[in-house]
Amino acid sequence: MDFAQRTIDIARQNVTEGGRPFATVIVKDGEILAESPNLVAQTHDPTAHAEILAIRKACTKLGTEHLSGATIYVLAQPCPMCLGSLYYCSPDEVVFLTTRDTYEPHYVDDRKYFELNTFYDEFAKPWNERRLPMRYEPRDAAVDVYRLWQDRNGGERRVPGAPTATRPAKNPRGE
Repeated sequence: MDFAQRTIDIARQNVTEGGRPFATVIVKDGEILAESPNLVAQTHDPTAHAEILAIRKACTKLGTEHLSGATIYVLAQPCPMCLGSLYYCSPDEVVFLTTRDTYEPHYVDDRKYFELNTFYDEFAKPWNERRLPMRYEPRDAAVDVYRLWQDRNGGERRVPGAPTATRPAKNPRGE
């Protein structure tokens, strides 16, 4: 099966049904594990992006939050929210079929506090310099929740079974 074409077909059908032009297909072991169009317009849920919905389905089906061994096909370069979700679920590969620069003459999805082409600069700023109004209100009781989690997990700080980054060892010159 041509998984890239399946992704395009789902997105095209979504547009003809009044939805937005995005879709995701998640493949593991040569089979479709999950797929979804973007359902923001239909559900009025700003988190109902195709990547998020397909990741939810795939992880539920597998009974894990990790998509190791999977390839995720997306119609376009992922937005910041979806990119974070893709990093978090750790697939083997993400394949996108068009870039924002390529589709921008036909579709723009800028919002109140960010424009997609400048968001990464905005995201890199310290939290108190971002356009999105944010306020830090420190509470010791909030940290206590994390202490409780660590205590309940035998003193471990990491989620059991989570894929972790492997970095190549530095050579003696620090390269």
